[in-house]
Amino acid sequence: MAYPLNLSMAREVEEIVRTNGAVPATVGILRGQIHVGLTDEELEFLASSKNAVKVSRRDFPFVLSQGLSGGTTVSGTMIAAHKAGIPVFVTGGIGGVHRDGENTLDVSADLTELGRTPVAVISAGAKSILDIGRTLEYLETQGVCVAAFGESREFPAFFSRQSGFQAPYQVRDEEEAAKLIDSALGLGLSSGVLIAVPCPQERAAEGQAIEEAIQQALSQARSKGITGKEVTPFLLQKLTQLTDGKSLDSNLALIQNNARVGSCIAVALSKLQKARRKGNLPRRGENMTPPQPVVIGGINVDFIAKAQNPDILGGGQTNAGRVRRTFGGVGRNLADCLSRLGQAPLLLSAVGKDEHLESVLHYCHHMDMRGVLQLEGKSTASYCAVITSAGELSVGLGDMDIHHQITEQYVSQFKENLCQAPLICIDGNVPLSTIQYVCQLAREHQLAVCYEPTDENKASKPFLSDSWKALTYISPNLQELRAINQTLGNPLPAELPSRLEDVVQTAVALACPLLAHLHCVVVTLGAHGVLLCGKSLGGSISLYPGAQEQIWHQAHQALSAWAIPTNFPSLPPQTAAARLCAAHYPAIPISREEIVNVSGAGDSLMAGILAGMLAKHDTGTCVRMGLLAASLSLRSYEPISPEISTSSVNQEQVKSRSWPEVKVWKMD
Repeated sequence: MAYPLNLSMAREVEEIVRTNGAVPATVGILRGQIHVGLTDEELEFLASSKNAVKVSRRDFPFVLSQGLSGGTTVSGTMIAAHKAGIPVFVTGGIGGVHRDGENTLDVSADLTELGRTPVAVISAGAKSILDIGRTLEYLETQGVCVAAFGESREFPAFFSRQSGFQAPYQVRDEEEAAKLIDSALGLGLSSGVLIAVPCPQERAAEGQAIEEAIQQALSQARSKGITGKEVTPFLLQKLTQLTDGKSLDSNLALIQNNARVGSCIAVALSKLQKARRKGNLPRRGENMTPPQPVVIGGINVDFIAKAQNPDILGGGQTNAGRVRRTFGGVGRNLADCLSRLGQAPLLLSAVGKDEHLESVLHYCHHMDMRGVLQLEGKSTASYCAVITSAGELSVGLGDMDIHHQITEQYVSQFKENLCQAPLICIDGNVPLSTIQYVCQLAREHQLAVCYEPTDENKASKPFLSDSWKALTYISPNLQELRAINQTLGNPLPAELPSRLEDVVQTAVALACPLLAHLHCVVVTLGAHGVLLCGKSLGGSISLYPGAQEQIWHQAHQALSAWAIPTNFPSLPPQTAAARLCAAHYPAIPISREEIVNVSGAGDSLMAGILAGMLAKHDTGTCVRMGLLAASLSLRSYEPISPEISTSSVNQEQVKSRSWPEVKVWKMD
């Protein structure tokens, strides 16, 4: 539409969306930046721009790199909406297969985008200048669920309510449409949904008159040699002239109607999702989607300064070294490593809408960041670490205030994900109330929760109340383990030892009182490796809670079913089912010269162990996967080595190596 009609139309559409209880986020490209949600000044700039370009999937790289401005097609808007976490998008009509497309192969990118991006598109069907029959066939090939909205299954043709083709499905109102979209999202098919809304009856142009004008406009386009993405704007302009403005009136009416219907669908979808989160109700078809692990914790921008010389000089002197920026945070590190190992966890965290935001999202593009809160006026957490030439942490400074925004109220919005998760990891950066909320959920729903203490000062958060008794695993180092015992009022050693035998003895003594409630304590020992303290059956520690009892029950039930006499009790005696043991796994030897960064080694170790558990490997394989991941990260400037993958850290890699002997002690 020409300026200023396009501007008034955009404002009217946004107001319709607000009136119906939804939030409008108009999408556009301004000077090389994608905007999801425009101010009124930005709307006017885009509407009045003489050099605005039409931006589809293929155009993004060039338009952004050249700093251009433009409007997004259905394809382009779906990409932006999906990246912003918006599931419902309203437009006029979608592109499709052009007439004579079987010869020209002129097929809109909107159709392929609908086949690979999970966004619901509310439109007046396909533009009547297209080959609607072939468009519907192409959508079927792409696996797109198409439904007509209202009392008829007739697929609308933009200006006209009738196209002569039936939609595959029909939804009668916004509630049915919301349920359809919710089911599609729950299945995780990665394809979109098309809801086709007919133009209002009282404003619909006569179909035959429009069809005659289309044929005339198409003839003029061919004679002028107009092709590609220039065809649609030319045809729409000609249609306005040939129909004395009736097609434009219909265009405005259908866009306004789509905005009304789409915003009502968005509100219905939001209510449906909130009701399910509140009541932990399953989404239809959701049991077909494997539940994700959930990681709750911090995201940091890390500035790592490694000294070049063995001695770091004080007194304000400048020490020679290398300074690098990377991205860390215990929660982010765990989610990063688990993602690289094929487990795809949902990360719940918070970042600021500041100069670091785009870099963080780009760096974490391989991770599920849907649960990361982006806050105006807040700073992304930052951490500065000074590392000795030997790779040890000398001093660290952090600005971590935004971690307080990972609140119980925010995390509770993901209750459904938490209650279905095979494992929840939470780090010590998050507020105490959030940790207590997760522990309460774990107690109510028998969830497996791993607590990563983060540092000595934060290690004791769950242990300030009885919340810790609902945890399944903790992964402290020796200093953090001592701090936890101090909080609980348990006896403490006079000082922490350095000799391996003494380190193990001290770790065992400090872990033992925690195992009355925890399933396993994973004590990270740095260069000494890792000490696993937990319950065992037959001398081997199991990482799987309830595994021994489950085996016992299965054996008892099987024998009883065959009427075989047995002395098995219904439940195993505690002493027989769960002896306390400690197993020491030495680290993979790495020379000091090879160590580049120690900041993510412990997180890599734990994530490798947890990834092995989620893959149902035995305890030894899980721990050694963790040791492999840690050794790779020690050699990397990044906290989590980019070399960590399902190819470099897996069961086969573990079996192909020779490993030092594992020593096992009985703790009771």
